[in-house]
Amino acid sequence: MKKLFVIALAAFATLTAGAQQLGKVNFQELVMLMPEMDAARETMAASQKEAEETYSAMVEEYQGKMSQYQQKQASWTAAIRESKERELMEIQNRIQEFQQSISQELQQQQSQLTAPIQEKAGKAVSEIAKAKGLTVLFDASQALYFDESKVVDITADARKALNIPEGRTLETLQAELQAQAQAAAAQ
Repeated sequence: MKKLFVIALAAFATLTAGAQQLGKVNFQELVMLMPEMDAARETMAASQKEAEETYSAMVEEYQGKMSQYQQKQASWTAAIRESKERELMEIQNRIQEFQQSISQELQQQQSQLTAPIQEKAGKAVSEIAKAKGLTVLFDASQALYFDESKVVDITADARKALNIPEGRTLETLQAELQAQAQAAAAQ
């Protein structure tokens, strides 16, 4: 009786597993290639550039005052020297505080910019999966193994739904970003 129950349970599990439609999509690739991410990257690059310019100005101020201190400290009175040392310490502290706060702000800005993009991609992927009758959808970039013949790949459909240009890949995106970085460095 127990054997019959185990055989029936195994048969049921096999039938149930066979009835499931499995799908895959490379979600992170979709998000990275979406046109909306280009705008987010531009915004982030502008913020990063502003932060770097502000940081450079602060460091330049510190270096100028440090140079002045080193050149004139021997001729200053103790009170002036002490005042200049405090000023240098304050500038150092401002630089450190700026580094910490701008790092947090940039991370927060990136999250705020990418959250709606990821949400849009997730919604599109979910709608496509439902329309195709998939019961399980997994991110292909996270899977260690899957049998291609038993999995429906909805990446192409998702690319169309998200208006990702036909020939755009992570490699072409990388080339675009490198070209932009080189152009910015040349200016």
